[in-house]
Amino acid sequence: MEAGIVGLPNVGKSTLFNALTCSGAAASANYPFCTIEPNEGIVSVPDSRLDTITKYIPPQKIIPAILKLVDIAGIVEGASKGEGLGNKFLSHIREVDAVLQVVRCFEDEDVTHVSGDVNPISDIEVIETELLLADLETLTNALPKAERAARSGDKEAKVRVEVIKRCSAHADEGNLLRTLEFTPDEAKIVRGLGLMTAKPVLYIANVDEDDVPGNGPLVQKVREHAAKVGAEVVPVCAKFEAELSELDEADRAEMLESVGLEEPALGTVARAAYRTLGLQSYFTAGEKEVRGWTIPIGATAPQAAGVIHTDFEKGFIRCEVYTLAALEEYKSEKEIRAAGKLRVEGKEYVMKDGDICHFLFNT
Repeated sequence: MEAGIVGLPNVGKSTLFNALTCSGAAASANYPFCTIEPNEGIVSVPDSRLDTITKYIPPQKIIPAILKLVDIAGIVEGASKGEGLGNKFLSHIREVDAVLQVVRCFEDEDVTHVSGDVNPISDIEVIETELLLADLETLTNALPKAERAARSGDKEAKVRVEVIKRCSAHADEGNLLRTLEFTPDEAKIVRGLGLMTAKPVLYIANVDEDDVPGNGPLVQKVREHAAKVGAEVVPVCAKFEAELSELDEADRAEMLESVGLEEPALGTVARAAYRTLGLQSYFTAGEKEVRGWTIPIGATAPQAAGVIHTDFEKGFIRCEVYTLAALEEYKSEKEIRAAGKLRVEGKEYVMKDGDICHFLFNT
């Protein structure tokens, strides 16, 4: 699963991307960052539960859950028609699972706004309009092919035609496709079409250094908009984070304290992106490693096992599960077993966030 960072020019998008990835590298040896390509990065999701687990099960390695971030080329008005780097922007955003939209909420005479004045709601509307226009074009182009397949008696194609028509009617009225409800089969069709306004969105309000907590009026406007569309807002000062990422651990802690923050923005952004993507973590713990694994909310035990290796899902027998609270109470897995607090779950078990697991399987 990956999230694409998007925004208009000069909103601080790339500054934020660089700061997040650098802070991920500097935060701790346990939270690594690696560059895949110049505009892509994998960042660890900071999780205090890992520290608690390793207190009782000391491992050789600690591996947190990860999130892939993609710094997508900036968009301008007319991008859906190829203006600026529109085509590149649109092709990349179709591939990500969620949109992290950076919205400028700071005034700076030295950084020109593409529209002339700072108006975060207008910025959001420009990008949403361009994505919606591109989605309409995608739907228009996809319909004839789907109709031809449906005429041949293909049942799946008939469903595809209905989905395309419903999405087109909704988008024609200016509505974003994420406001529609889809069955699992319909959602699969929508994902296959790469419809961008159907993807979940997280707004990142890039604030001024004088308002690092994000209490200013511009951020409040973004929060009001986000509340209407069921999205989250995370205030981040990209400039502050860029400076923070260059400091050593002691100086970083002091700088964070000076503005009333407990951690770099990486933590809050990563966790909010996790929620936006509908993800959660479970853990495996042993002497070799303690590791966080990323799964969709609602994943079953076999599906969770498959994240480790496809053979684990195919040959799944059962899952042994215990909670972090049980580990804190009984101090070791051995004592958890002895107290009868280690559960044995089968193929129908739906994973809970924070489960600590052993999977039993055959090949």
